[in-house]
Amino acid sequence: MRTRSLDVYVLRDASPRSRIGCVVPKLGHRTTARNLVKRRLKEIGRTRLLGRLEALHPPADVLVRARRNAYGATYLQLEAEFVKAVEEMCLPRR
Repeated sequence: MRTRSLDVYVLRDASPRSRIGCVVPKLGHRTTARNLVKRRLKEIGRTRLLGRLEALHPPADVLVRARRNAYGATYLQLEAEFVKAVEEMCLPRR
């Protein structure tokens, strides 16, 4: 699934536990900017998604790739896009 700032991929049945991976390409930015985006995505995955993914049967692997717009996005914008994409693709509706 593609959002304004992220590409999110989900694979079911890949491993015995759910995992989240982050890819942040250079796209002409410095290391500090890439690390900031990577830390934000990891924290969102750890705090908002991983616990809910662990409850899934079968588990899911999620790969998120930052797009060029992710470098200018705030934490809350990244969080909203990432959580919405994962919920739409693999979490049951409440």
